[in-house]
Amino acid sequence: MRNSRRGEVDPFIVMDVMEAARAAEAAGRHIVHMEVGQPGTPAPAAARAALAQAMEAGPLGYTVALGLPELRARIARLYGEWYGLDLDPARVVVTAGSSGAFVLAFTALFDAGERVGIGAPGYPSYRQILRALDLEAVDIPTQPENRYQPVPAELEGQGLSGVLVASPANPTGTMLGRDDLARLIGWAHGAGAAFVSDEIYHGIEYEAKAVSALEVSDDVYVINSFSKYFSMTGWRVGWMVVPPDHVRRVERLAQNLFICPSHAAQVAALAALDAGEELRANLAAYAENRRLMLEGLPKAGFTEIAPPDGAFYVYADVSAITDDSLGFAKAILEEAGVAVTPGLDFDPARGGGTLRFSYATGTADIREGLARLEAFMRARGHIA
Repeated sequence: MRNSRRGEVDPFIVMDVMEAARAAEAAGRHIVHMEVGQPGTPAPAAARAALAQAMEAGPLGYTVALGLPELRARIARLYGEWYGLDLDPARVVVTAGSSGAFVLAFTALFDAGERVGIGAPGYPSYRQILRALDLEAVDIPTQPENRYQPVPAELEGQGLSGVLVASPANPTGTMLGRDDLARLIGWAHGAGAAFVSDEIYHGIEYEAKAVSALEVSDDVYVINSFSKYFSMTGWRVGWMVVPPDHVRRVERLAQNLFICPSHAAQVAALAALDAGEELRANLAAYAENRRLMLEGLPKAGFTEIAPPDGAFYVYADVSAITDDSLGFAKAILEEAGVAVTPGLDFDPARGGGTLRFSYATGTADIREGLARLEAFMRARGHIA
């Protein structure tokens, strides 16, 4: 059978690490999961109860392509609560997770062959979704002194039709301040490039509130999800906010590509938006995990790290130890029973010397994982 060039995407390495960890667990080992951005908490209780009630009340069928009107209205209200914005619900598009939003956004904004700038290190699926849509992902090597976020000077001369930023970012957890975000949006507008803001980790911030691109401009695409702050990864429901004149364009694409997001997930998501007390308790657990990581990783010999402003990751430079992060992560899993993600997932050029540690799991596992990492590094002679 013939194959398409567009189908030649790279594997998502963290999913391969998850499978290796699963196999180890199936063999009877206890593995500490620091590899994946999977909240250790379930969907909020109110979300689960709302879905149970809806399932008893009647069938869950197709919804309109843009999502349940009541959910779109409640998401719009969230922008008032979090950012003080008066957002028109008509601009909100409910999607099949943020992944569905990226497919819709890239398809609506770009023609085949156009170039889209993404920061490196960055979420690997950006690159692969762009490739599958016959678009060219242009890695922008970001620098530690800029907290691994792109700056306008790095975008010049790249022939970009669009730029995508994430704040808080995956894998680093660093955030863009309002002025830095405004400079990037201003550059995009001046260059005639579309600006896409990945905000799926908003709500998971520690010392300052994340800034939404919508606080700077309405002429942007903003993508968010119920996966992270709302602990609903497997429910596959997210949203994006688009300029008013793009709503119908996106709606036509959504009708044909997805028909609609999951009705069941939308019912649960609507209830999750009002589960503030439970969600704040989850955030407190992440904050404690973050404290433990920032204290424990340097003790284990991982001293070159980007202190995270948000999300639940720590990105570590291990180039003084190895240039084979894939092999190093495999050794950590086999010898220490801790699953971590090689940096090659996030930065194909420089990721051989970096690792990402997730602290989304339970606090007891974080303590255990840090103790195992310290023992591993000591046995390897990397620390005294």
